[in-house]
Amino acid sequence: MASRVLITGANRGIGLALARHYQGEGWQVIGVCRTASQELNEAAVQVVEGIDVTRDEDVARLAEAIRGQHLHLLINNAGLLHDESLGSLDFDTIREQMEVNAYGPLRVTEALLDNLGAGSKVANVTSRMGSIADNDSGGRYGYRASKAALNAFGKSLAIDLKPKGIAVAQLHPGYVQTRMVNFGGLIPPEEAAAGIAARIEALTLEASGGFWHSNGEALPW
Repeated sequence: MASRVLITGANRGIGLALARHYQGEGWQVIGVCRTASQELNEAAVQVVEGIDVTRDEDVARLAEAIRGQHLHLLINNAGLLHDESLGSLDFDTIREQMEVNAYGPLRVTEALLDNLGAGSKVANVTSRMGSIADNDSGGRYGYRASKAALNAFGKSLAIDLKPKGIAVAQLHPGYVQTRMVNFGGLIPPEEAAAGIAARIEALTLEASGGFWHSNGEALPW
């Protein structure tokens, strides 16, 4: 029986590249998004659209849509980037990023606990901008804080899920050429997806809870 992966934010960018990667590896892909794309429809065996990870009712509908399906892998990829600068802070955008980037993955993981079991893995697509030690340029208040919160959530999930045999990783994809950064990144989504998949493949219960770059570098908290 083929392994099954669920990917949020799967309709474009890194999420779509991950969907295509796992499809190519023979996995059954469940793609979750707000609005489906033709590319995702071609890569996934099941697409659950109209899902906003900040809404309890949407995430409950997602859980119902995949009820009874065992997930070998859950990738929390849906994310949002705004840019705030000191002196003109927008607390609405800061709050929105916390809802999408931090609370969203935690909400989805909580809702899908019954779909996970011993040997399952959870990968949170985070950012090195969530590293407090690595912050040497300031700014991006909402994005940095939301990814730092996601890292904290992921670490707690790793501890709480370890007795159930479920491993968790926080993975930074790199600076990727996606719409989020106006396609100004350094590497294509396919390269990021391959790196993320390699880190997930190497993930063990003993290493659960770590924070890594997709190239394998351990990142500081």
